Amino acid sequence: MALFVFRKQPLRTIYVIGVVVYTLASIPVLVIKYALPSQRPRQSWSLKRALIVHLIRSTIDRLAYGAAPFQDPPLASYKKDVRLIASIEPTPDLVVGEIRELAERNGVKAEKLAGFWLGPTGPDGVAGQRARPEERVVMHFHGGAHIMGGAHSSHSTGPCYQGYLEHFGSNIRVFVPEYRLSSAAPFPAANPFPASLLDAIASYRYLVQDVGFEPGQIVLAGDSAGGGIALNLARYLATANLPGLPQAGGLLLLSPTMDWGRTYADDPDSCYNRNAKADFVEGVIESGYTPRALCGTLPLEFARTSAWISPGSRETEWTPETFAGLPPTLIVAGDAEQTLDGMRTIRERLVKTLGEEKVAYIEVPDAPHDIFLLNWYEPERTETLVKSGEWVRSL
Repeated sequence: MALFVFRKQPLRTIYVIGVVVYTLASIPVLVIKYALPSQRPRQSWSLKRALIVHLIRSTIDRLAYGAAPFQDPPLASYKKDVRLIASIEPTPDLVVGEIRELAERNGVKAEKLAGFWLGPTGPDGVAGQRARPEERVVMHFHGGAHIMGGAHSSHSTGPCYQGYLEHFGSNIRVFVPEYRLSSAAPFPAANPFPASLLDAIASYRYLVQDVGFEPGQIVLAGDSAGGGIALNLARYLATANLPGLPQAGGLLLLSPTMDWGRTYADDPDSCYNRNAKADFVEGVIESGYTPRALCGTLPLEFARTSAWISPGSRETEWTPETFAGLPPTLIVAGDAEQTLDGMRTIRERLVKTLGEEKVAYIEVPDAPHDIFLLNWYEPERTETLVKSGEWVRSL
């Protein structure tokens, strides 16, 4: 199906109603289809798991890419949560080197943004209070293919944040920047790379200089596309030598999308092909929309060869120095993920640079994409959160 055909009203409303009716009508058929374990994408899955994964996949494919990407309201619209929302000043003076050149080529400038706090607040109920010496903060970049999603805890990433607060220790806070989302035709082109990285840089400066967290007490984290942003920020901190902003204490990558160029698609034995029906991201990756939105005025080949966009690509131009200076890293992946090839590749590349002792890796058997968000995927979700929390506390 062509992308975003039903983006305009009234076709959009009619289309959405049709998708809902079709989806509800298909459930009895799917129950029959998946009644036998041999017919499920993974035989270890229960009937419930097989149905939910199928329905998530169908929703993303038909609604997000048939009508329009799921856009959360901006943080400023959550009036009841105003005490949990921080304002972050732009930092154009911290944009240097290659990233400055790419920003100029794509017409990207540093801009003011907001962020959402979770966890303990100050005595007055306002979040963003000065950090205590023993406090740690997870700065998380939400997923959404760089084109959708939001920072508020009511978004689909909310269960992930709750998992952090429950399993990462009593001295933890979570901060979620509302980084800029990218877009391309048929929508107005906006916020190509490195817009999200410029927002990440400003957010890190806010945590260190405004809130007072020691860099070693900051864990950079991200799920899916957000994992790429977290990795980019860690790489930038390692090479830019920003005054007063040394490297963070840790890097947590949850189902990070590491190959937007689809460079494993021509290998029939790749996870990209073997796991396509066991995951729900095929429509996202196959659409090609995210690479176009990220590249902006840069050649589309940039999405296949640049370590800033696809660090796990087969065609990425990299050396061990590309990832030098990164903090201790944990990668969490699912064995059933379609994008697992890129995750395994980035793990191998980080190990070559940092050594086995600095790169931890958890691959959950038969798990689909982003299980920290899937509070129905138990007990594996909680078990993996507990292991991740142990890693965080060891930093």
